[in-house]
Amino acid sequence: MIKKSSGPIAPRVSAPDLAAVLTEASPARHGDFHQARFAELQGRVELAHSSLEECAIESSSVESLDLAGATLLDVTISDLRAASVSMRDTTIRRLRITGGRIGTLDLLGSRVAELELRDVRIDYLTLGGARAEDVLIAGCTLRALDLPQATLTRVAFEDSRADEVDPRGMRCAAVDLRGLDALSFLDVMSLRGVTLTSLQVERLAPVFAAAAGVDVRD
Repeated sequence: MIKKSSGPIAPRVSAPDLAAVLTEASPARHGDFHQARFAELQGRVELAHSSLEECAIESSSVESLDLAGATLLDVTISDLRAASVSMRDTTIRRLRITGGRIGTLDLLGSRVAELELRDVRIDYLTLGGARAEDVLIAGCTLRALDLPQATLTRVAFEDSRADEVDPRGMRCAAVDLRGLDALSFLDVMSLRGVTLTSLQVERLAPVFAAAAGVDVRD
């Protein structure tokens, strides 16, 4: 007898482990930062190829934040306003981003284990080609969510919205989209393996039919 699935496994997300006291620091490329706090940053911030362990980035308004190729372990980013944040090819282990507004959050090709985005407005979020496990996106508003060729495991959305989702070539396991109110999906056939509500499926029925070559007429 086949056992009925109890549903997708929730992401295993925990709060970053930070020291009670953090030392004020100035950002630098190729830096090695431990228990550091970056606050009220402005302009173009360079932290590419740096190592950040038990660090916090707080209350900053920047043109760009470059973390490409960096290693982030137990990091929090709060109340950030940024035109662009680059985390291309970044290695992430326990990162929490809360509040603020980001134009582009680029996680292209990143390796992610435990990422939480909470109450953030993001115009363009891309995880293209990324390998991401244990991701929770809660209370977020996204204009575009880009997931082509991403490999996603234990990803969930709560009370979040997106205008457009591009899942082309996505590979996934335990991806729960029930908490994502999306206006459109660019390729519904790439949603294989995700969990949706019956209402979401009803809304997508014409698109599913068209993708399957079914001509629906009343």
